[in-house]
Amino acid sequence: MRKAELARLIDHTVLGPDTSPADVERVCQEAIRHGFFSVCVPPTYVALARGLLRETQVKVCTVVGFPHGQHKPEVKAFEAKEALDDGADEVDMVINVAALKAGDYQAVLADIRGVREALSKAPRRVVLKVILECALLTDEEKEAGAILVKAAGADFVKTSTGFGPGGATPEDVALLRRVVGEDFGVKAAGGIRDYATALRMIQAGANRLGASRSLAILEGAPD
Repeated sequence: MRKAELARLIDHTVLGPDTSPADVERVCQEAIRHGFFSVCVPPTYVALARGLLRETQVKVCTVVGFPHGQHKPEVKAFEAKEALDDGADEVDMVINVAALKAGDYQAVLADIRGVREALSKAPRRVVLKVILECALLTDEEKEAGAILVKAAGADFVKTSTGFGPGGATPEDVALLRRVVGEDFGVKAAGGIRDYATALRMIQAGANRLGASRSLAILEGAPD
């Protein structure tokens, strides 16, 4: 896969607790220069990123319920509304992992639907990606989670936050792709640090990648 094509699949990400305005400005400039699909930044920096990218094709992504997912549903919905007001094009939310593991599917469904409803108030389509944190789940729980994500009206199911006990694996990507089908989004994130790993995720079925080492990934791709 060539550099330009690969770049259009990458959410160029900076979500560390020490992320500064200068970091956000850097990733925005890198995204413009290399043609990344989006930048994914902490909620406090959505407005800054929106201003820096306003005249470009690069989307602004942020996170909700991050990184553990145990915020109340009303809090997640409020976070989503704030992100919307600040100019986000896409939102990556974390499910309540404990509720999924307990089999409380109604709670998981309501959690996601609350965020989807908050985002639906925008005059434009705001993409919703839902993070399962696969490293904490059994295969059966991953399957159930993916079914719930699709049923709740989201646009993507996502493997990991990158802050959990493990990142994306080709096996998890393939499982999620099998469950949601070909016409739904699958985002791989966490531990994708080079071209070979990125390619394995895409071959397994990912049609979006989240990465903080996006430049290193591109270095290995052919021109």
